[in-house]
Amino acid sequence: MSGSPYIKRAIDIAAATFGLVLFAVPMLAVAAAIRVSMGSPVIFRQQRPGKGGAPFELLKFRTMLPPLSSERATDDDGTRITALGAFLRRTSLDELPTLWNVLRGDMSLVGPRPLLMEYLPLYSAEQSRRHAVRPGLTGWAQIHGRNDQTWEERLAMDVWYVDHQSLMLDLRIIVATIGKVLSGAGVSSPGHATMPKFRGDKT
Repeated sequence: MSGSPYIKRAIDIAAATFGLVLFAVPMLAVAAAIRVSMGSPVIFRQQRPGKGGAPFELLKFRTMLPPLSSERATDDDGTRITALGAFLRRTSLDELPTLWNVLRGDMSLVGPRPLLMEYLPLYSAEQSRRHAVRPGLTGWAQIHGRNDQTWEERLAMDVWYVDHQSLMLDLRIIVATIGKVLSGAGVSSPGHATMPKFRGDKT
């Protein structure tokens, strides 16, 4: 790897602190809008695997209504996403609270996106290598389609990042991410709110 992990961590701390201060007012506005339109809670919390697969609590702005008692919440069920929630996802504003995860050390600015705990036993040995680094707010897979790609492609890109990570690559990913967010491209896989569930390695 080119670049010290200590430098990467220092950049994460500085950027997350700056982001939380810079976006404090927009975050309060988003929180108020969620509270009015969807009620409580405002923050979505979920256990996700971090470095080495160790669980941590991911924080995001809530974008979905709770399921009805007769419904089973599914990963690809877009019926509960509100208009506000769709806007927050398209603009990535729902990710702003995740800066706290970066500041806390659960995540990095750049790295493989933290997926679901239930996927851990489904990965191949090669795919599991994505957990050799901290998960990120954005990553190599995100600038190559976000959720508009197959699981095999996405996980292979995550492993590629692990093998080629550097501070210059991180900068390249961050710059490309800005373009992706502004364009709103690749937010969801066709026919799904985000992506279909990962069912395991098929190779």
